[in-house]
Amino acid sequence: MDLGLDGRVVLVTGASGDIGRAVAMAFAREGALVAAGWHRSEERVRDLLGAITRAGGKGVAVRIDQRDPASVLAAVDEVERELGPVAVLVANAVAWPERGPETWEGLNDGFTANVTGTLMLADAVLPGMRDAGWGRLVLVSSDVVDQPMAAGVVYPAAKGALETAAKVLAVREAAHGVLTNVVRPGFTLTDRALSAPWLGQQAVDSESAKTPTGRICTPDDVASAAAYLGSAANGHVNGEVLSVAGGRHLTR
Repeated sequence: MDLGLDGRVVLVTGASGDIGRAVAMAFAREGALVAAGWHRSEERVRDLLGAITRAGGKGVAVRIDQRDPASVLAAVDEVERELGPVAVLVANAVAWPERGPETWEGLNDGFTANVTGTLMLADAVLPGMRDAGWGRLVLVSSDVVDQPMAAGVVYPAAKGALETAAKVLAVREAAHGVLTNVVRPGFTLTDRALSAPWLGQQAVDSESAKTPTGRICTPDDVASAAAYLGSAANGHVNGEVLSVAGGRHLTR
């Protein structure tokens, strides 16, 4: 299937992580021009750009601090100068909450990074999409929206807020040719999941056994869903939440 992405500018935030890297590579393989957004892990995103180049694609790295409005606007300006107007935004960046007692500062910081920053980024790229009469917004959520973690409030609450915001954007922007959707991964096999002391291989094995497909989600699973929703092949899916969890929600 031709996804109609050749030459389109795609901004992927959180591109230094495992999911962001897989998403960026999926778009690059389809001929998209990839802007890889990063915040802290410059070395990992530089490695990603090398992989994109070796695959015959073109990409640039752009630093984005979603807690800082000036950083968000500067990043979009940089992408537009280097590659052109953003046609597809995959909002994958996440700020993980600190484990432990929640504080006023921590809650505010979590919402700013995960919700406010993402919506500001969408607002910054929308004018170019409206001018072109075509655009795709793909917000990456999590199944913690339906199955909240007992350890914290801000992360599932923030993802729930993003899903609601996506529905508003879907209604508001469709007349401009911009479709907005959500990818909602389940527990995903990433370096973080394997290395976190409260997750690890035991959690992977447990979740795999409870999932109808017999395995947990991989970054490539998320990337395939994001690439379709962010493509021209998606001509009429709008305002939807696509679960990528192998049917795990059916067995909870």
